[in-house]
Amino acid sequence: MDAKVRLFIDHPLGAGQPVPLTREQAHYLFSVMRMTEGGAVALFNGRDGEWLAEVSEAGKRGGTLTCVTQSRPLRMPPDVWLMFAPIKKARTDFIVEKAVEMGVARILPVQTAFTNSERIRQDRLQAHAVEAAEQCGATYVPEVAELQKLDRLLGDWPADRRLVFCDEAAAGESAAALGPRGGKWAILIGPEGGFAEAERARLRAMDTSCRIALGPRILRADTAAVAALTLWQMSCGDWA
Repeated sequence: MDAKVRLFIDHPLGAGQPVPLTREQAHYLFSVMRMTEGGAVALFNGRDGEWLAEVSEAGKRGGTLTCVTQSRPLRMPPDVWLMFAPIKKARTDFIVEKAVEMGVARILPVQTAFTNSERIRQDRLQAHAVEAAEQCGATYVPEVAELQKLDRLLGDWPADRRLVFCDEAAAGESAAALGPRGGKWAILIGPEGGFAEAERARLRAMDTSCRIALGPRILRADTAAVAALTLWQMSCGDWA
């Protein structure tokens, strides 16, 4: 049974488990993808790995799938958070999408002194995370947290989580060594206007933080997120 469609399902998965579809999921499978009874779908829920399922009931407003066999076990990403200041809508969507594809455990939008956007649609960004996981073959969907102030987040920072902050003021400097693989990490991308001096000083004073440069040129925030995750994955993550 070869599945050409992957679908995130908020429902337990297991051998013989029936999985009811929402109206939106049924519309996608049966009206958009033109699937019929007996068709194969790959399912994942972020907990039980990926399962091959068969369409057992197909309708315009609903339907049911039945799990047949597990195709892949759950694979968790490295324990790294991506923290970033929201920017324009499409570019914020891009950051969330690429963070899921590149492998993060949690996505945290933060409000800094120079953040351009003071609000986000958390539910919409979470939906983008689900879509990215469906497309890239991930079996886990990271949580997209509500927007929170950077000062408050740093004030309650866990002592066992190392923090890498990407500072445009360090452009042209040699990249700092990130340290050994494993452990708990977070990567912080600043806003388009950069960090305020008070924020930069606070970050540099933290025992768990290190500042890195992302090459000789100042990068846009969405480019910086991809570059930083690439450096971290190559040095400390699960790419090698």
